[in-house]
Amino acid sequence: MSTIHLASTTDLYRHEVSVRQFSLTADEPTDLGGSDAGPTPTELVFAGLGACKAITLKMYAARKQRPLEAVEADIETQQINRRYQIMVKLKLVGDLSAEQIERLLEISNKCPVHKLLAESTDIETVLVS
Repeated sequence: MSTIHLASTTDLYRHEVSVRQFSLTADEPTDLGGSDAGPTPTELVFAGLGACKAITLKMYAARKQRPLEAVEADIETQQINRRYQIMVKLKLVGDLSAEQIERLLEISNKCPVHKLLAESTDIETVLVS
């Protein structure tokens, strides 16, 4: 079990977040009344999705001894009719065959955060060069 702690600050929306031994700040941009001291909560969720996909791919590649050297992810989002659409653009670095790349794309869609969000969010993952 993991416990995440948030604490308000003297700034209107800024919160200090503690996750295990790590600390970070969540806030809102100044145009929304925040002090822009950290990512928004939504940005943190999207960052978690990208990190989960990248880590899942690195774990899979290590276990299957695939030559995946690095993973980069760019997440683009838009909100249409109160529903988010997320596009994750993956860049896979390594001497991978077309078959290995296709399998890695499938595996990326099985990461825990993708599964969590896909219950109520449309997620499209594409490969980019």
